[in-house]
Amino acid sequence: MEGLHDVEYLPEPTDRSIVSAVDPTVLDFQNEWRSEVMGWAPVQVEPVVRSRRARGTLTGIIAFAVFVSISLLAWQNQWLVVALPLPDSEWAYEETNIRSVQNDGLSGDGVRLCMVDTGIDITHEALTDVNVAFKDLIGTSVTPLDYGAVAHGTLMSGILLAGDHQLGAAPNVTFAMVAALEDNGKGENAGLDSDVADAVKWCQFEFEADIISLSLGGTSAVGDSREGASASAVRQATDAGVYVVAAAGNDGREDDGDVASPGSVALAISVGATQQSGEIWANSSVGDPFTPTGELRQSPHQKPEIVAPGERIISTGGQNLWYSSSGTSDSTVFVAGALALILEANPHLKPQPNGDSSCLINVKQALEQSARSSETSGHDEYYGYGSLDAKGWMEQSSLISAC
Repeated sequence: MEGLHDVEYLPEPTDRSIVSAVDPTVLDFQNEWRSEVMGWAPVQVEPVVRSRRARGTLTGIIAFAVFVSISLLAWQNQWLVVALPLPDSEWAYEETNIRSVQNDGLSGDGVRLCMVDTGIDITHEALTDVNVAFKDLIGTSVTPLDYGAVAHGTLMSGILLAGDHQLGAAPNVTFAMVAALEDNGKGENAGLDSDVADAVKWCQFEFEADIISLSLGGTSAVGDSREGASASAVRQATDAGVYVVAAAGNDGREDDGDVASPGSVALAISVGATQQSGEIWANSSVGDPFTPTGELRQSPHQKPEIVAPGERIISTGGQNLWYSSSGTSDSTVFVAGALALILEANPHLKPQPNGDSSCLINVKQALEQSARSSETSGHDEYYGYGSLDAKGWMEQSSLISAC
């Protein structure tokens, strides 16, 4: 009722649903005095405290209506959507000095690079300007696609080629992708050794690659007098002067105690992985001082040769998203990208028709000499000759005369 807005209510001690209206001006005497007056002593009661709501004014109602209208309009036009910055791995490009080399105007132009992986999804916004020569050894597609778990080939391609958000290491290379691996149904990428061998041969003889990037690897056939098909194909390519950069593997010491094959081939460049801190990534494979046939490996072909960033690397993934991945697969692409910049600046170091491995060996020696190492000297089973320094590698390679 209108006349009872300014009163307090005092409940009966035995039944709080029965209340008496009381004057709030004597609220200070509620404990004892009211109990005496009401005849409830010695029982004391507390009044029911009501919250008083402020009456809405016309101005307040209008202001609220305006606020709701503006909020609805902003939501419809996405004015209030905050675009959070995408994560990136800029630190990896800076740490390897790839950005420093790019600042000299190099981007891989004129260098032919062939990647063997799960394929590539070129619908990603950062890859839409990429021209891809695509070879499908898994299916029969003539259009680029990715057969892999978490689009592995697309991830690796982005480290090299991305043209948006995070610039790739060598975005202007002439690029080919061979799909030779696929998701095995367990969230792992796998393929036949014979398919990888055929892919390497296609890269060498059909695409005429200067560099073959292999973010893959398997166990060497320890004790077997014959090497696997992929290792044989890599040996053939490197003997002809084609640069093969391959992952050292992600088994640490748990496998056969050596880097993965075909990176174990002498003239290939086997790449281990480091963290952002510069320390070795826990699962990066170690290298054996001896070949599977028992021969002592010699400089500059001790395994692995080099390490590069390989933990939590941000790159292009499926569904136009950016993913994070870790492994020597990632570090391999940084080295392949750096090498593409070097061959762009020094085209005389590219493989030549009917050529041999002399230039390749000289470039590997330059890699050893330029590597940044925490070790005093020599080769480490984890770090190889040290961490990738693209700028230093470029400077050392530029000293190589015709070969």
